[in-house]
Amino acid sequence: MKRFFLALLIFSLGNSLVEASDPAEDALRERMIKAGLLPGYLQAASIPSGIDLLPPPPAEGSAAAARDREGNERILASADSSRQQQAKIDAATVFPGVTHSFACALGIEIGDATTPGLYRLLRRSLADFGLSTRPVKQKYMRPRPFLVNGKPPCTPNEIETLRNDGSYPSGHSAYGFGWGLILASVAPDRTDAVMRRGIDFGDSRQVCNVHWPSDVEQGRVLAAAVFARLQAEAEFRSDVETARKEVAAARASGASTPANCPR
Repeated sequence: MKRFFLALLIFSLGNSLVEASDPAEDALRERMIKAGLLPGYLQAASIPSGIDLLPPPPAEGSAAAARDREGNERILASADSSRQQQAKIDAATVFPGVTHSFACALGIEIGDATTPGLYRLLRRSLADFGLSTRPVKQKYMRPRPFLVNGKPPCTPNEIETLRNDGSYPSGHSAYGFGWGLILASVAPDRTDAVMRRGIDFGDSRQVCNVHWPSDVEQGRVLAAAVFARLQAEAEFRSDVETARKEVAAARASGASTPANCPR
């Protein structure tokens, strides 16, 4: 996850900042390109400040920290096998796969061939939502739940990366909730479904034992702030309007619900 946010920062500042002669950075860029990331709509200085907006994470021994521990134990105990499987799926932020569950909530396919404007909108906004959490993570470096409770995360291959990446706030929660807000503005009649999917996307990080409840909650706060700031960007507004027209056209053509959606 630490490398993921570094790559988002590189993309947001422009590829010119990456030296082509650095093999490590070249490999990182290649990984992010494969994931389908694009530069965001906002310049780094325009991204809302999580340091200013959010409180510090709950202090050890506080009632808020106890609430986080209790919430963590409860969600780990209550998640059935299907919810655990969805959490593993939600852990991966590689395009186009990451859009599938949101397409199910929207009721039509989301992809470069079917809704290219909407697809681009989600790819670009991921950088804006994700980057908003990065300074807060770096400031507090809160240990993730699996480091405290000794129970494995749902993605054991990421343990070393997550060990060195702050838990507070959740980047997944920020862009999941942010995508819910975007899709609700594109298709208002699907607000309940797409917002529920955005909320569940963040909650999956609790099921995966890599985020505390307050991490996820504050990720949504930052998502709302970034979404509000994006309204001032003409390019973002234009892309939202394009996405609305695409969704309307897809519906008019009789587009069906994506395959393999949960019932």
